[in-house]
Amino acid sequence: MLMNRRKFLGLTGASALVATCTPSAALGQSLLNRPQETFAAMLKNMQGLPQQKNMLLGYPINMTAPPEEFFAWRKELFAVGLNQFSFNNVGNPYAHSHVPFNSHLFERELINRFGAVYGFSPDNIWGFLSNSGTDSNMHGLYMGRTLLKSQTGVIPKIYFTREAHYSIQILTDLLNLEWVVVSTARDGSMDIDDLERQLKANANHPALVVATIGTTFKGAVDSIEGIQAKLKGRTAYLHLDAALFGGYLPHTQFATELLHEISDEGTGGKVKRYDSIAVSCHKFFGFPAPAGLFITTRANFETFLTQFGKIHDPDYILQIPGTITCSRDAVKPAEFYFFSSEAAFSKQAADAKSMLDNTTYLLKEMMAHYSYLQPVRANHQSNTIYFRKPSDTVVNRYSLAAMGIEVDRKRVPYAHVVVMPHANKKILDRFLTDLGKKEG
Repeated sequence: MLMNRRKFLGLTGASALVATCTPSAALGQSLLNRPQETFAAMLKNMQGLPQQKNMLLGYPINMTAPPEEFFAWRKELFAVGLNQFSFNNVGNPYAHSHVPFNSHLFERELINRFGAVYGFSPDNIWGFLSNSGTDSNMHGLYMGRTLLKSQTGVIPKIYFTREAHYSIQILTDLLNLEWVVVSTARDGSMDIDDLERQLKANANHPALVVATIGTTFKGAVDSIEGIQAKLKGRTAYLHLDAALFGGYLPHTQFATELLHEISDEGTGGKVKRYDSIAVSCHKFFGFPAPAGLFITTRANFETFLTQFGKIHDPDYILQIPGTITCSRDAVKPAEFYFFSSEAAFSKQAADAKSMLDNTTYLLKEMMAHYSYLQPVRANHQSNTIYFRKPSDTVVNRYSLAAMGIEVDRKRVPYAHVVVMPHANKKILDRFLTDLGKKEG
């Protein structure tokens, strides 16, 4: 005789188990029935943040609010359904998608526009908008590893410095790559002579090299030409992590630093300088959510896709996506498109100039009044000043990043200021005044 569900649950005690597994039971009545005042207090806590945002000097985040036109653009996107129901940028933005609810059109246009800024040929470009700068770096490293292994049958070794962003270490472990740490020059950039020594010591492995254009703490710039000179005759892939500097350098006198191709005076043709580039959207641009650009050549992508197809069954989405992440945010590309217009580029140029001018001003004032802190600017491209760590009061008030730097074989605590567009002279003068105050 079959037993009904109620009797079964009663005999087994499963009814109690089912009851305790409901969301309400898991949260507990005390949580669900909290007074509204609790949530009001949480919101009130957050309301104070906008007043503090301009005091953030220790991290590369543009705290300037986007203009009203950006929020009007958001409303236009909402009116056509974006953010009203599920959109998904699954797959290759340059291929037909079987899932029609996407913003691939915006994504392609973004890559084409920024690709032009970075000197990619319009008929040899591929990329997508990622979830973050780290996500973009991950794709660059994975593509490099895949291409180099397919060319040689050997897993490459990865080369970078300890001044590179910490995400590179994480991704190296994730991709199970053997790393080679390259020494740095005095300014924090990659020591090209040491790179040559390390390459010779690992001659039987292809080289996956990460050049950092704006190191995390010191703002140093690895030499692309110097690296390429040492890679001659080697099977290699060069990825640029230009998370912050990639946003503003194209609008300055240093724009050539990030060009993918340059003219070869000897042959009259073009010379490729690197294979892929990662740039963060939420740093210089001030996009109000983490996102990243990943750009490479179509030739690289198509070779990579051949290898990628060996591990991916295309039946479900009717294409080989060529991206590590499957579902991707469709809202971000459409929103970030706002930052790729002629007017937006003009604003970015003004921000870049102001930012570098203010960095020069801050260094000059610190040298004049606080030389004992030994302030340093790695180069004229950098918006970062690092110096001996000041009082905890100053560090906490301005959310300064602090870490140890080796000086005369000793680990000395340092801090840095990253001069972003919101850090105007008024904010910097307040910081300078606070530097001179004694802790009470």
